[in-house]
Amino acid sequence: MEPDERAVFVNGYTKVLTGAWSSEEFSLRLEADPVSVLAQNGLAVEAGSRVDIVRIRDGEPGLQTQMQLSEIGRQSGHYALYMPEFPQLDVRDLADEELGGLAGGGSYCCNSCCCQS
Repeated sequence: MEPDERAVFVNGYTKVLTGAWSSEEFSLRLEADPVSVLAQNGLAVEAGSRVDIVRIRDGEPGLQTQMQLSEIGRQSGHYALYMPEFPQLDVRDLADEELGGLAGGGSYCCNSCCCQS
């Protein structure tokens, strides 16, 4: 995945995760019509594709694996979107300005490889 594509994916995947974690209505819409909800959040899915939402208890598979699954979905028409049941961010590791960005609705990147300018 090219750096620009990676940034778009990370942004969209983050929106979907936070939406599902913070809103039962969003989560229900995601289950009912994942293709539309993903598209509305910047994750385009090929027309006629199937999307399976896979609920998991921990953070595995990680972001890198989810990006690979997205690439496989593009080729096969069958996407698997892994949804951790709870946020996996350990805020104890964040600096005060990063916490402020999260609280204010800003963005925070937990991995410098996906956020390079």
